[in-house]
Amino acid sequence: MMANFFSQFESPSYMGVPLIAIAIVLPWILFPTPSSRWINSRLITIQGWFINRFTNQLMLPLNMGGHKWALLLTSLMIFLFSINMLGLLPYTFTPTTQLSLNMGFAVPLWLATVIIGMRNQPTIALGHLLPEGTPIPLIPVLIIIGTISLFIRPLAL
Repeated sequence: MMANFFSQFESPSYMGVPLIAIAIVLPWILFPTPSSRWINSRLITIQGWFINRFTNQLMLPLNMGGHKWALLLTSLMIFLFSINMLGLLPYTFTPTTQLSLNMGFAVPLWLATVIIGMRNQPTIALGHLLPEGTPIPLIPVLIIIGTISLFIRPLAL
């Protein structure tokens, strides 16, 4: 039985150790480390092939300017994939169910896209706040609504 309504949002722990720390560290322990040999093992070869194919598929719809995000996006996707696969095991904890982990990933990436968009193309970034052909009396209200929706986006997604 829950002690209060908000105890469902607490990070679970086992014998005093928070399970979110174990679940975040464990996927990185499972990956094999490359050796200094000339010929890699089969596991490292398959892992390298998978990461290369995954990166190619992830970057396929982006232009060449977007390829500088390849390392960040690929490592984030593989990390989330391995954490969610870990959650499929019985009696384990999936950290992506916690709002703190999701917001920890969402807010910095959202803020980076907003800042880079405002810096590189300010007129296009501000143009998304107001639809084209808006009547003049509605402009202040729609700009406020667009700004609020921009700031709520990390929570909603």
